[in-house]
Amino acid sequence: MRAGPHTTEPRRRRGLRGGWVHPKNLSDPPHRLRASAPGRRSKRSSHAINASRMNGTAAATGSASCRFAHYFVECGVDTDTGLEPDDAAGEGFQQSPIGRSFKSKVLVHYPESTDRNPFNRDAVNMLCMPRGLSFRTRTDKLDPQFHSFTMSFDDGTRSYGFVHTFYEEVTSAQIITAMQILCQMHHVEHHSASPASSPSSSSSSASSPSTSSMDSLVSSLDESDTESLVSACLGCAGSFDPARDTLYVSKALCLLTPLPFLQAAREFLSQLHQAVASHTAPPLPIESYIHNILYEVPLPPPGRSLRFHGVQGPIVCQRPGPGELPLGEYPLGEAFSLLGVDNMVRLLTCALLETQVLLCSHDYQRLMTVAEGITTLLFPFQWQHIYLPIVSAPLHHLLDAPVPFLIGIQRRDGTQRSALHLPHEANLCFVDIDNSCVEAPEDLPVFPDQINLIQELSEVLLRFGLPPQGGGAAAPPTASPRLSSLVLEDLMEDRRNGNLGGEELEVLERLQALARRCGGEKKSDGGKTLGHVFEEEEEELKAAKLNIQLREVFAGRFSALFGRYQEFVIHSALDLDSWLSNREATFSFDKGSFLSVQHGTHLHFLSRFLETSMFSSFVDGKVISRWAEREPLQQLFDSRLETERLYDTDEEDAPNCRYRKCTTVFESAQVIERRLLKADHTAIHPHLLDMRIGQGRHHPGYFPKLQADVLAQGQNTNKWSGRVTASRRTDLKRSTATENPGLDNEHRPKYTLGRKNLRQAKLLDSSPQAVTQTHREFVDGLLGECRLKTKRMLMERMGKGSVELGRGEANITGLQENTLIHGLCDLLERTWGHGLQLKQGKSALWSHLLHYQAARVKTEIPAEFPGSNGLDQRTFDVGTLLLRGSLLQDTRFIQTMAEAMSEVSQARAWIHLALEKKMLSQHLKELLANQELLRQLYKPHAFLLCEEEREQFLFHLLSLNTVDYLCFTHVFTSVSIPYRVVIIPMKKLSIAMATVDPWVCVSGELGDSGVRQMLKNTQEIFFQVCIHCSNKVNTVSYRDTHRKTLFAFQCKNLGRLSTLQLGQENSGLLAKCLIDSVMVYNEVTGHTYKFPCGRWLGKGVGDGSLERVLIGQLVLPGGEEDAGRWTGTPPEPASPSQSVRAVLGSLGSRSRILSAEVHEDMREAANNLVKHFHKPEQERGNLTVLLCGEGSLVLSLEKFLLHGLKSNRLFQRNVFVWDFVEKAVFSMETADQMGDLHVSMLTKDPPCELLCHYVNAINGSSRNIGKEGKFQLFVCLGIRDRLLSWWLPLLAECPLTARTYEDGALLRDRAAVRSLSRILRTLNEFTITLETALVKGVDL
Repeated sequence: MRAGPHTTEPRRRRGLRGGWVHPKNLSDPPHRLRASAPGRRSKRSSHAINASRMNGTAAATGSASCRFAHYFVECGVDTDTGLEPDDAAGEGFQQSPIGRSFKSKVLVHYPESTDRNPFNRDAVNMLCMPRGLSFRTRTDKLDPQFHSFTMSFDDGTRSYGFVHTFYEEVTSAQIITAMQILCQMHHVEHHSASPASSPSSSSSSASSPSTSSMDSLVSSLDESDTESLVSACLGCAGSFDPARDTLYVSKALCLLTPLPFLQAAREFLSQLHQAVASHTAPPLPIESYIHNILYEVPLPPPGRSLRFHGVQGPIVCQRPGPGELPLGEYPLGEAFSLLGVDNMVRLLTCALLETQVLLCSHDYQRLMTVAEGITTLLFPFQWQHIYLPIVSAPLHHLLDAPVPFLIGIQRRDGTQRSALHLPHEANLCFVDIDNSCVEAPEDLPVFPDQINLIQELSEVLLRFGLPPQGGGAAAPPTASPRLSSLVLEDLMEDRRNGNLGGEELEVLERLQALARRCGGEKKSDGGKTLGHVFEEEEEELKAAKLNIQLREVFAGRFSALFGRYQEFVIHSALDLDSWLSNREATFSFDKGSFLSVQHGTHLHFLSRFLETSMFSSFVDGKVISRWAEREPLQQLFDSRLETERLYDTDEEDAPNCRYRKCTTVFESAQVIERRLLKADHTAIHPHLLDMRIGQGRHHPGYFPKLQADVLAQGQNTNKWSGRVTASRRTDLKRSTATENPGLDNEHRPKYTLGRKNLRQAKLLDSSPQAVTQTHREFVDGLLGECRLKTKRMLMERMGKGSVELGRGEANITGLQENTLIHGLCDLLERTWGHGLQLKQGKSALWSHLLHYQAARVKTEIPAEFPGSNGLDQRTFDVGTLLLRGSLLQDTRFIQTMAEAMSEVSQARAWIHLALEKKMLSQHLKELLANQELLRQLYKPHAFLLCEEEREQFLFHLLSLNTVDYLCFTHVFTSVSIPYRVVIIPMKKLSIAMATVDPWVCVSGELGDSGVRQMLKNTQEIFFQVCIHCSNKVNTVSYRDTHRKTLFAFQCKNLGRLSTLQLGQENSGLLAKCLIDSVMVYNEVTGHTYKFPCGRWLGKGVGDGSLERVLIGQLVLPGGEEDAGRWTGTPPEPASPSQSVRAVLGSLGSRSRILSAEVHEDMREAANNLVKHFHKPEQERGNLTVLLCGEGSLVLSLEKFLLHGLKSNRLFQRNVFVWDFVEKAVFSMETADQMGDLHVSMLTKDPPCELLCHYVNAINGSSRNIGKEGKFQLFVCLGIRDRLLSWWLPLLAECPLTARTYEDGALLRDRAAVRSLSRILRTLNEFTITLETALVKGVDL
């Protein structure tokens, strides 16, 4: 029995262990004696003393956060519990027991626990041995393996685990016997299930579980059967005979550290294992080295390097200074070598946009290298979601997580990608590390300046001898050697510290050369030559320099992209509490203004990145910094930006700024090189501990059973330990937060916002209760995300939607709208993928729609959509045809859009269409009403099977019906869309429509339909537009119950409608009609456009026009204008609008127009045009509406010229402004003949000549657009060519004006004319492009 630490046995001798203690250490102080000159010895001793002051034996003070390592862990087989198969590993019983995985256990860990980082036994065991215990025999490879992992604690802190796995011979007779029996049973079952066996035995074997058959087999075997079974098993693959073979089992040694000291931890664990495996005992007991690393080696100070001692040699680690990038030792060079530069940039883009990233490799360390490399390159941003670079088989249910994640899984031998059940693939980035393949989502935007960035990264890699294309794995660094000579070891330490002078360095080089000549390059037992040591040091230094240079390149890119981000942070709250209470309803960043100053090629990426959680968290940290301490990473980024501004002399604007390479790569590499070549501090050397006599004798190849009482807590053996002050520990804690922002929260802001990722401790728990709770949190998270996304979409729309759509005020930019809707599509895909167990293709939502469609087809005949071949020669009711709101019809329409569309693209098109139709919530409600299908497709924990949350989800989507979207029309521009056109005559004169042959030409953002003739006695025309069709017109006639003729036409896509040309051929007895308006219905999106007219169409009536150019406006659903939308007959004729009444009114009403109203209308019309052009191009509305629609420039100018116009004595019965313009031009052209010298002089000026030329050209046009149409064309051409401001004074000075207008008319008021000219001149700075429909037939 081992005595406890408080027993009264005789005094223990120090570390008496057979062959353990080196003679020098019996009287040596904590630091080892040196074979060096006295002067240098004094200098070295001061280094050790300084380090002693620095670390102060952290265990003695209880400050675990200052230590280099938190825990030392040993995992392996528990001989007390025996072998327990790992059922979650997914291995069948066809696998030989030698090749199966068994559950491992945490055998020991020291210390027992720490205050800030409690030990999670199950999580550490799972991450140390993700595949459980592995057994090997002498014929198998027994090479040790290394991998690392990371853990997050409940308070947000993070630790890094470094694991050295090796194979140790099994000495437990129980384990050996158990493995032998398993192999025997496997052999019997394998042969009993073979074709040579009887059918009955094979069927019974297959029907019963393997475990029960094993139990029955064991109970039925007697000794003779066992002997025969053993003899039969010999020679079989996977067999094991303890008499002829040796059994080995895996064991893991793990070191948990607060910072990612990858190289130092790897070297320490490797040296520890080499000491155990060596036939020669190490100088000190193993407990001395473990105690030293746990309690006596501190964290190096920021900006300094630290040397401590392993079993076989010194180890150096370093930390960046306050102004440097955070610590990152994972070899980026290896990551770039595995994937290549192009793939790494694509992978980083996916991480920045918070897609789901799934890493796959056969090597756990490769998973960790790529994952940590990517998150390191995110500086100054931080990953906010699930982060599990290593996920074992019991945790594969996390692939169902409906949230962004970065997960790594191990690829088993021969496993294909198709074997993975991935419910989320629409927004998944799948990374096959072993095959250098990155499958990014379909619509992944390009990283800003990606070509230049790849070129710069390639140059960095080539400088270090690495190919940019990747595809080759970098050789993993080998363990540091054990030096056979203590003198050479001391010389190596002196070389690192820079303590060798020129003469001494020359001696060292001679020794190295002599070793080469004498055959010293041969490997010694457990070690390498001095030359190899130097080479490995150079490789380590080279990797560190490459790391920092690659990171500086990406940090420089983010500085260039977000160098001015602080100018767009909105500080609207007076205090922190008010900001926190209204955080969801507050905009903390002006995204529109930020995007407006960016380069056009960067907008696609930036608009999506601004919506991510990592950017929102970054901005929130900036807002909170007004009241609390800034986040360390943000503080570092801001200080780097300030430094760059001091030395930046380039004053170019951001959109025009050229790509600039990073200028700090070499400087940063030199800083790290200086720290690694010369250690600033030396930690206390390992020393003897108070151990009992006979403890822990050295057994080569076996890791000893550690003495718990000396490792459970630190022993204060250093005289300087009491001098450590609280302020020193505080500085260490604060500086550590820079390398690992989640490490220590003591000195963080009081109101640090909680991250959105779930606690890793819960995620790593594979118990059924924990899995259920995890998915419950996923459900709540999806519901909360839906609420926030819909609220954000509504706030963006309503915040800018004070002006009606199409009036020049776009409610939201097309870029931002696409970004928000893309986020909604991603949310729906993740929601429909949660708990999915049966899927077709990559899209979970589209798969559900197809299953629903297949179920409905069995029970009912689907209705066809307009323009399909199924309508040929069918008789139907128009009202039935126009009911286009069903789920199945929208799904079938998406299926007919394009055969080349993927499942993901079809699902997004369906969402866009349903959102534009305001049917998204209704469609999804109908889809989810089929409960039988839901239970068939989804697991019980799926979100869609949670009834209450599902109803709330649909309610939030229903709120989007309060705003208008044109997302389908704007995005899917090459789709075939059917339209229906209805001409509405005045009520009293509707019979006149039966005698005319009208035609229409509908124009939109993307083109026009061309002239479409309507037959007599027809008020309704139906046509379909398609960008892929020829100009040939395909006509299909149908007859409804009202005997109306329906026509189908094919032409290009129109987009949002803007104008409509309406005309007639002037044939028939009564070839004239009074048109109230024209309605155009989009049969796919359900949008209705109204084109008001209120004028005559025909010769000899009104202004004699045979053609009208009408301006359209989108009719909101439910309005009076939409009353007859879905009926088979045209809606009842409506009365003319107010603007039409003013035009058709009497002349007396014109004289009563108030001059103040006219001035106000002109200013408002011009102001709308100015605001239109001062917006970003993607935000601008329809310019034609501002020029010719309600309250437009044309109508305002017409009111100005109608003011004070005299009665009709001078002209015809009806007076139009164009009559005056024609007369004025005629008088100018005949001024010479009439002898008017003043007017004759005016006509020689260029503006006057152009006025006459334009008026004559308009009159000479072949189009019969009437007098009102000519005046509209006159104004549009004048404002386009910047001549209108010159023409109005000419008309005012014309002698005809005095005879035509009253004395108080505005045109005769010089001040009013000058004011109007100034207003019009403000529009001359803009480039105005007119629609083809406005200027058709006029070549000016």
